[in-house]
Amino acid sequence: MNILLLGRNGQVGWELQRSLAPLGRLTALDRQGGDGLCGDLGDLQGLAATVRALRPQVIVNAAAYTAVDRAESEPELAWRINAEAPAVLAREAAASGALLVHYGTDYVFDGSGSAPWTEDAATGPLSVYGRAKLAGEQAIVRAGGAHLILRTSWVYAARGGNFAKTMLRLAQERERLTVIDDQWGAPTGAELIADVSAHAIAQVRAQPGKAGIYHLAAAGETNWFSYAKHVIGRAGIGPSAIKIVVNEIAPIPTSAYPTPARRPHNSRLDTRRLQATFGLSLPPWQDGVDRMLAEIL
Repeated sequence: MNILLLGRNGQVGWELQRSLAPLGRLTALDRQGGDGLCGDLGDLQGLAATVRALRPQVIVNAAAYTAVDRAESEPELAWRINAEAPAVLAREAAASGALLVHYGTDYVFDGSGSAPWTEDAATGPLSVYGRAKLAGEQAIVRAGGAHLILRTSWVYAARGGNFAKTMLRLAQERERLTVIDDQWGAPTGAELIADVSAHAIAQVRAQPGKAGIYHLAAAGETNWFSYAKHVIGRAGIGPSAIKIVVNEIAPIPTSAYPTPARRPHNSRLDTRRLQATFGLSLPPWQDGVDRMLAEIL
């Protein structure tokens, strides 16, 4: 199997290089590309030419514009990368019969209520980022080719920056922290996303009827406040414990921490379709976070 991976140096892309390698011949590109190939989602013509040159059987798009707040002031760039580029990839994939794997986000929903979002729930993005990501999904579906769209949330990895690392740094610098407690979701590790992706790709290649949109997130739910308490509590115990100076972690509402882009309050994702279709059992979010902490401490 010939596989093209875009976004190889991102958190999910880095793990995908490992998980996809056993499936076939892997060409992994970052924005710089190389050997005449283009991995820059901002270069739509170069992207199309690369797909035609490589003729992959599977295209995995792990690249995206993820600066949620900056997207409010850079809507054209966010739209090109998150909406127009997936549309180009979808058209090229459909024309050549390739499977397109793409990563979606909880930001396609309006964050209302408290029930986990199903794949068929009505969308209603609150931000430029969310609207662009939704447009990318819709373009992929319209292209009519085989696709696997995996919506996920609160992604982290040992590689690169993440919420947990920020909390650990602040816990060593400040005696008091304030953390939002009215946004709910499930921290989901890049390792888990990559492993599930490889598993699903193999099954969809063998059974094309399994293609479609799925929600992929770790089991359970939490809010940013409880997530921070878990991370800081774990980091202060055991042989790898770090010196924590924080003595108070206070919950605050989203309204007390205004940002350019509105965040959904409810980012819970219903993963039952994914688990039933692909025969999976998703681990509790704490398992992945604890493993990541063991790796970075």
